[in-house]
Amino acid sequence: MEVLNECSAYLSNYEVLDILQSIKSNKKQKGQNQLATITYQTIRYLQDTPCKKQNPEKIKTFLAALEAFKLTKCEKLTLLNQCPKTALEIQLIIEDSEDRLSEEEVEMLLQIITNHLDDEEQS
Repeated sequence: MEVLNECSAYLSNYEVLDILQSIKSNKKQKGQNQLATITYQTIRYLQDTPCKKQNPEKIKTFLAALEAFKLTKCEKLTLLNQCPKTALEIQLIIEDSEDRLSEEEVEMLLQIITNHLDDEEQS
């Protein structure tokens, strides 16, 4: 497998899982044992992460809710992929968070994550 354009786009864990599940279900991949192994192992890993319960609509509403904050694309993607549950996790994800976000904004971010991505809220 060759990366044609390494900076073309960032993919969320949900998107990677969706692509790999499509590859796995495509029976035309004969003779590609290494790809099959990588696909299988990556799917197994991702199915134990928050992306298992995500879908395009939930991701879209989550990203729309984040528009109130001045976050980079990478920070938004990391919030989506990691679904932090504590202020400390937010601090580790968002660069200079103590300067960029108030305590109230951190709490708002945690509430947005809970409302849009929390496993308990999803079915």
